[in-house]
Amino acid sequence: MEHFRNPRNQGSMDNPDAVGQEGNPTCGDVMKIYLRIKDNRIEDIKFETLGCAAAIAVSSAATELAKGKTLEEALAMNKDDIVNDLGGLPAPKIHCSMLGVDALHSAIKDYQNKKSL
Repeated sequence: MEHFRNPRNQGSMDNPDAVGQEGNPTCGDVMKIYLRIKDNRIEDIKFETLGCAAAIAVSSAATELAKGKTLEEALAMNKDDIVNDLGGLPAPKIHCSMLGVDALHSAIKDYQNKKSL
């Protein structure tokens, strides 16, 4: 509930190094993650989420967990990391944790694709 009531890193980012967006057509939740990368490390991260309380809490927790990590460490994050950080989620809301991980991984892949051009 704390991450829902007081979300961290919420909002957009001017001139991000990368953006990842994922959505769940079944529930309608959409998460967008913005990254600023320095020396292969997530220096800053923001999110915009349209969705339920669990989706907002997951976005907040995912950004807090990812901030300061190397790209490899962030790519190793999984839904269990987020669920554990939140102290659990109701079973019908576990899919939100996967959405958070997918959006983060999508942003990292966007950054890697831009760097390989």
